[in-house]
Amino acid sequence: MREKYILFLLIILLISLGVSCRKPHGNEQMSQEQASITQESDRGSGLGRGMKQKAVGRGFGQRALGKRGQRAWGPDEVIELSKEEMEMIEIKTVIASFQPLRSQLTAMGKVLAHPLRKAIVSYAFPARISQIHVRIGDWVKKNQTLVTLQSEEVGNAMSDFYKAMADHELAKVNFEREKSLFDRGVGAKKNYITAEAELKVADASLNAAEKKLHVLGFTERQVKTISEKHQINPIIALYAPISGKIIENNAILGAMIDQGTEILTIMDPTLLCIDAEVYEKDVAKVRIGQDVEISVPAYPGESFMGKIRFISDVLKEETRTITVRTEVENKEYKLKPGMFADIKIYLNHQTSVLVVPEEAILDEKDEKLVFLKKVGKYLPVIVEIGTKEGGYVEILNGIQEGDEVVTKGNYQLKSKLYDEILKKAGIR
Repeated sequence: MREKYILFLLIILLISLGVSCRKPHGNEQMSQEQASITQESDRGSGLGRGMKQKAVGRGFGQRALGKRGQRAWGPDEVIELSKEEMEMIEIKTVIASFQPLRSQLTAMGKVLAHPLRKAIVSYAFPARISQIHVRIGDWVKKNQTLVTLQSEEVGNAMSDFYKAMADHELAKVNFEREKSLFDRGVGAKKNYITAEAELKVADASLNAAEKKLHVLGFTERQVKTISEKHQINPIIALYAPISGKIIENNAILGAMIDQGTEILTIMDPTLLCIDAEVYEKDVAKVRIGQDVEISVPAYPGESFMGKIRFISDVLKEETRTITVRTEVENKEYKLKPGMFADIKIYLNHQTSVLVVPEEAILDEKDEKLVFLKKVGKYLPVIVEIGTKEGGYVEILNGIQEGDEVVTKGNYQLKSKLYDEILKKAGIR
């Protein structure tokens, strides 16, 4: 097939050079005039067969030439198969018809972790890792213990908390005593006011010490337990902020960490995002909530469905695109963050359009070619295609409803077409 295609290109080049260089001589002009007279005679005599051939040629020519009008075959080019060829070539056809199809917009994107389903576990103060309770790949639930730390900051905070509790208790007792004396008229008002102020200061100090424990990572229940035990233990546990899978673990037993250390990374892979770039000219077509079909190279022939959840408000000047984010469920965990993905954005609801199966469409240079079956013969036709969905292609121009289109054997017909061209050129 490749050798035939190269040979065909050489023929076209030779023919074009020959046409540009040849000038008709007297005998050639006479032959052309005779041919013209003969055609006019046939036209005038009203021969039925001649008129029928000319009508068919005109109709076929409009379709075969397409929008550019530069085909390798002539306007009356049709393919006839012999009985032997019909036995060798299995021809299958379908009738072009109107079917429901949705218009699409294609784009390229990348699979990402959902921003609300990913968390980094770290600690805001210097500490040492004393225990590790999970490993990479483990599934964890929210509030599950991940690692235990030893921190001097925690010990100091507990000490300050106990001191503040003691000061508050003393200030409260002193205030109640001065208040009792003042109420009985035996205490000085100055002492009562001083005791009241000291209680307020102690209360503020206790509140600040308690808030420091919360900042360090202790919950309300843990602070209550600390206040009841009165034991200074510089230990604090880090818990899972979300449910998910441990995808990164930098925890090393005995290692020192600080506020810049990412100890663990948790991700919930059941819901992912695909960020795709849509060109400026297509921005008006995209809406939040539109259905999106996603495909990735890792699973050819398989698709995943999602919906658009976010459209960026900023246009990237370098590429003249905006970011469109799609959320997709990933219950089987086939999609992985970092994968490249092709997306199809369905822009509208299903509408009926003229369609043919995808296998009926052949590539013809930068155009699309189909073969029509007409009274036992086959006609090459250039078509303009549109949306693709479910194995069908929308036909915008070139054929009509009811046309019989070849879906199997069309490659052999194309080969036969170029063989005929070579024979007419005297090459074969």
